[in-house]
Amino acid sequence: MQLNSIGLDVAKSKSLSNDLNKLLANFQTYYQNLRGIHWNIKGKRFFDLHVKFEELYTDANLKVDEIAERILTLGGVPLHTFEDYSKNAKVPVGKNITKDEDAIRLIVDSLTELLVIERAILDASDEASDEGTNAMMSEFITEQEKTVWMMKAWLAEEI
Repeated sequence: MQLNSIGLDVAKSKSLSNDLNKLLANFQTYYQNLRGIHWNIKGKRFFDLHVKFEELYTDANLKVDEIAERILTLGGVPLHTFEDYSKNAKVPVGKNITKDEDAIRLIVDSLTELLVIERAILDASDEASDEGTNAMMSEFITEQEKTVWMMKAWLAEEI
């Protein structure tokens, strides 16, 4: 087994870097969705949701940077074109969403997909003894589970 400069198996780091690139593509799509619903939301809940969506896209933008920097730390190259993002993303794309319930549903559906990807990376990073990636995934998962719960409560749905 060959180790890299941070003491991780080179092959496992490359695999994790590839997984993180898939997460990066999905986060970029999620970020763009949040920008779109922030700009286009209409209705009686506009003021509350406009602010909430800005809070969420600001957080997503920070996470995009964290993911890209982790990829670099593992020796990979972060995806950085919209072509790469669209090829690798599974998060649904929201277009022209103006209604509050549709916007919240898009967030829940997007986070549900992100959580699946993050849990797979969490398992792989544990297997690779990659505490840095593992800690990042744990933090993302904890925050997103709470956001899903809140959004489902807003929709008056069970988790």
